[in-house]
Formats: sequence, C-alpha cells, structure tokens
Amino acid sequence: MDFSQLNKQRAHSFDKQRTILKKLGKGKTILCETCQQPLTLDLATSNTQQGIICCARGCTHIELELG
Repeated sequence: MDFSQLNKQRAHSFDKQRTILKKLGKGKTILCETCQQPLTLDLATSNTQQGIICCARGCTHIELELG
C-alpha cells in the first residue's frame, strides 16, 4: 500500500495549521476558508493542556495540544 499521497496531504495540512497558529499568535486576522469569519485563538480552555482555534460559526475547529 502506498501512503505517499496521504503523507503529503497530512504534511500540507500540518503546515497550514502551523501557519495559522503563528499568524494568530502575532495578532493578525485570519478568515475561515468556509464562512469568511475571523478565526480566534482561545488558550483559556477548561483543560490547561489544550487550546482551540475556531470561527464563530464552527466551520473551522482546530484543537491544539499544549505542553
């Protein structure tokens, strides 16, 4: 079984999410690709080892593992 295409997609997705996180961390406005609403970075979740990047409508929801 050839996993090369899947590995490329995963690497691209990871790089894209890392770029979003860096930009949000610098205070830049990033829009959701689906609804064009601003993404927010929430590090004050109930779990201190987790953060969330999401839009107001919930189209984008990225959970971050901190620690």
